[in-house]
Amino acid sequence: MGANPFLGVFLHWLGGLASGSFYVPYKGVKKWSWETYWLVGGFFSWIICPSLFAYFMTNDLVGVIKQQSASTLWWTYFFGVLWGFGGLTFGLTMRYLGMSLGMGVALGYCAAFGTLVPPVFKALMPGLPVGASIIEIAKSTSGQVTLAGVGVCLVGIGIAALAGFTKEREMPEEQKKRVIKEFNFKKGILVATFSGIMSACFAFALQAGKGINDASLAAGTTKIWTGLPALVVLLLGGFTTNLIWCVLLNFKNRTGYQYLASHVREEHAHHGGAGGGEHGPAGIAAMSGGAMDLKIPVLSNYIFSAMAGTCWYFQFFFYTMGATQMGKYDFASWTLHMASIIIFSTMWGWIFHEWKGSSKKAHLLIAGGIATLILSTIVIGFGTYLKGKQ
Repeated sequence: MGANPFLGVFLHWLGGLASGSFYVPYKGVKKWSWETYWLVGGFFSWIICPSLFAYFMTNDLVGVIKQQSASTLWWTYFFGVLWGFGGLTFGLTMRYLGMSLGMGVALGYCAAFGTLVPPVFKALMPGLPVGASIIEIAKSTSGQVTLAGVGVCLVGIGIAALAGFTKEREMPEEQKKRVIKEFNFKKGILVATFSGIMSACFAFALQAGKGINDASLAAGTTKIWTGLPALVVLLLGGFTTNLIWCVLLNFKNRTGYQYLASHVREEHAHHGGAGGGEHGPAGIAAMSGGAMDLKIPVLSNYIFSAMAGTCWYFQFFFYTMGATQMGKYDFASWTLHMASIIIFSTMWGWIFHEWKGSSKKAHLLIAGGIATLILSTIVIGFGTYLKGKQ
């Protein structure tokens, strides 16, 4: 089965929709701290869903993984661990820069590093387990068009970041302090840079796990599903990073009891998916004379966290499917992924009125940014289409 770039772009858009939407169910979580619901959702994101989907949709999952060399398994897992740091620091970027500016800046770095670092390093180290080098890509017309699409995407992300900066600059100082209590531009840029570099490790992990994909194909798995077994190993690495961090926070914040408790302590009563916890501005508990509601909706919290975790996994479920259709230029998959995330996360921002009260300039900028990102996916899709015609 040959490459199908239009199907690849569509699948990447589905992955972006899943990624841009995964946090919505967390808004239904009540009286759990961030580290609690993040880890519960993470079990579904990084352990349960990868294992179940790979087991039922590929052939001989256990046998395929067992036949891999220790080197293949280690590098796939290790790059997954490093990628996990990118996910954690992405949350810190939101803390220091706010959602609008933080999303644009962090994803801009993720797109640039995740797309261009692997082929650039391939040119410097030919033995690296990565596809084509940046030099090889730039020599062909299709590669040049695809690189142009990457450039258009970065321009779109820049416009989106400018829109977020404009929106937050227009906010009254009192409102800004309430929404972004720890706003720190310098610290946010440094964290965003680190997050982008670490997030690029996902692309390295996928390349390191190519042998797993090949073994799955040889075992009779349909090509479009062959990326799923590698995700089992890769996401185990990401789970390791997040597990350690969340457990440390459980000890530090004394929130470990929340997993099984029916009632929350008063100091944690304001926590929940709507903004409390580690990566969001903490709400302020009502200090009225009436009794405070401390009952934890345990079942619904687990259900909402499971929904969020499953939705999060689907971004890479569709990502690996889309990558199988991108041909030699699957390096552009990361750019498509980042662009589609911004598109759909901005859509949710409009639905939840996050841009309400912004100036016409801010609205025009974000609309222009989204239009540019959509254009970038068309250009990249055309580049891969040209490659398929060669």
